[in-house]
Amino acid sequence: MKRIGFFILMGLIFINKVDAEQPVKNVKAFNVQTKESKVFWTGKKVSGKHTGEISLKDGEIVLNGNKFVSANINIDMSSIICSDITNEQWNKKLIGHLKSDDFFSVEKFPESNFKTTQFTKIQNAKPDEANYTVKGILSIKGISHEITFPAKLEMRNDALWVDALLSVDRTKWDIKYGSGSFFDDLGDNMIHDMFEIKFQLVSRIN
Repeated sequence: MKRIGFFILMGLIFINKVDAEQPVKNVKAFNVQTKESKVFWTGKKVSGKHTGEISLKDGEIVLNGNKFVSANINIDMSSIICSDITNEQWNKKLIGHLKSDDFFSVEKFPESNFKTTQFTKIQNAKPDEANYTVKGILSIKGISHEITFPAKLEMRNDALWVDALLSVDRTKWDIKYGSGSFFDDLGDNMIHDMFEIKFQLVSRIN
């Protein structure tokens, strides 16, 4: 009986080893098309808000069959622009301030990054609604925190599209300028901690 048990055990080990060594099939890497993709930001304060865009440096979304495996997106922080201030001088002043150490410290940290850790399919999602919950790590100024947000992921012809709208608490990444959570008596100069990011990513297999 001991010999039979030994051979059964060895057989199971061999089967598991063969399975582990089988190559992953149907893995596809979609490269983010930086010129077609859009990332919009909105920052709000007591007296109003500012809006703008920022560009992606590069990125990749990996699928295994129809299952989303991972995404890795690099953001070019030096590309930030403001879209609501028409006065060139004031526009330039705001962008300079956003790039300074009061906000994103762009000279020290020219890139931000987002890496996914989990994709969870939303059951019974309507065609015009988010169909996945995405979880991942957002790194800004060398500081990393987990974020979770709903997103719509779908194939359109030969491209993979990702649409999402999320709110992020900037103070978690040491962006505390004008925050009522850390400074008193700011009045109309107070800037809300939460800022919005809306993005539309277009990715293709090159």
